[in-house]
Amino acid sequence: MSTPKLVRPDVQHEKSVRSLVQEFKDRDEVLVPWVLDHVDSDFEAYVTRLSQQACGQNLREGHVPHSTFFLLGASDEVVAVSNLRHWLNEFLQEVGGHIGFGVRPTARLRGCATEVLRCTVLEARRQGIENVLVTCKKGNVGSEQAISKNGGILESEIWSDMHSCIMRRFWISTTN
Repeated sequence: MSTPKLVRPDVQHEKSVRSLVQEFKDRDEVLVPWVLDHVDSDFEAYVTRLSQQACGQNLREGHVPHSTFFLLGASDEVVAVSNLRHWLNEFLQEVGGHIGFGVRPTARLRGCATEVLRCTVLEARRQGIENVLVTCKKGNVGSEQAISKNGGILESEIWSDMHSCIMRRFWISTTN
């Protein structure tokens, strides 16, 4: 992957984000991170909402302030998306964690997951978060490898009724 760059969402990324979302849908995969599930017909409004939510405005009930980032690859294509939760509520403490990330299916196995997570951990440090919780379904080898490459230490495994599976919970220090 050539010089990836982590950026905040902007309307100029609309076409690339829509094609990323379509790739997930074409493969019948869950949109990860969850903010991709809220891309609607008005992309400008979507970008505005993400910006407001990063400031703690217009949050859905039970949500905490969160920042969304796009990892740009060649030709400024969005190859991965991450979502950084600024603090943990009870749900996030158990299964959601601080950071969720997903990689465009056609960009997998190129280090994009490791890079988007690395860059998002740096953003967490900039926000004063010393340790981030990152979770993934047990058996999600790609996510587990990206977390491990970023210094993730397995704390526990728990059953998630919501996901109907075992979730693995890792901590990553942002101060290393």
